[in-house]
Amino acid sequence: MIAYVFYRIGYFFATFLPLKAAYGVAIALSYAKYYLSPRDRRAVISNLLKILPREQHHQVNSFAKQVFVNFGKYLIEFFRVKYLKKEDIRKIMTISGLEYIDEALKKGKGVIIVAAHLDNWELGGVCMALLGYPFVAVALPHRHPKVNALFNRQRERIGAIVVPSLGIALRRIYEALHKNQLVALVGDRVFSNNGKLMDFLGEKKMMPRGPAILATRTGAAIITGFVARDEHDHHTLTFSRPLAQGLTEDEYIEAYTRSIEAQIRKYPTQWMMFREFWKE
Repeated sequence: MIAYVFYRIGYFFATFLPLKAAYGVAIALSYAKYYLSPRDRRAVISNLLKILPREQHHQVNSFAKQVFVNFGKYLIEFFRVKYLKKEDIRKIMTISGLEYIDEALKKGKGVIIVAAHLDNWELGGVCMALLGYPFVAVALPHRHPKVNALFNRQRERIGAIVVPSLGIALRRIYEALHKNQLVALVGDRVFSNNGKLMDFLGEKKMMPRGPAILATRTGAAIITGFVARDEHDHHTLTFSRPLAQGLTEDEYIEAYTRSIEAQIRKYPTQWMMFREFWKE
């Protein structure tokens, strides 16, 4: 219930204040959450200590606060998507590598976008939907049903089809690929027990096999897509070239895991992981 109240407060400020003022409120609330949520704070610090080079460990608290601030800004932006129009995209986001998506779609087998919980990954999906790319996003349901409903309403406002990571997800994913659509999957969380143990950021961790299984079974291309925020709160969504076709399942997993790893190392304060990642 506390989480739902927190998100509803964020939703109120996001929708009734100008963006800069809403950012200001988000920053204040983010600092409050940093100090009042010891479990989340410990999780973020624990994760950062795995990512940061040893010479930066003394700065870990400062980095952790920035993670909370970035998450607060993410929420403000996400809750404002109902105001976003196609002509606004260039003001908030630069998209690089869209030609790789277009080229892969010409093969008629759909495209699997492997993303991560980096910066405002949701906003990347919003912009793609506004540009006319139908896609299915697979989301892990929030443990609080009201929070889950709030987030899904926002996603569906812009035409995204959101399916839970359990139940009908697999059938809906195959349907989307068969229709030559995009399927967005996060590659930094395992949604089931069906993962592969990998070296990830210096530690052993189960990483998702789903994108690799889909690619080997359907022939769909895998393209990584990551969002990053700059100091002016402008975002860049970068799509990679498609991973080589015909790889084995293990080779696909290795390829997208290394891409995610590199991006997290590059933007450690933009990784929105509020769980002790290596203890799950």
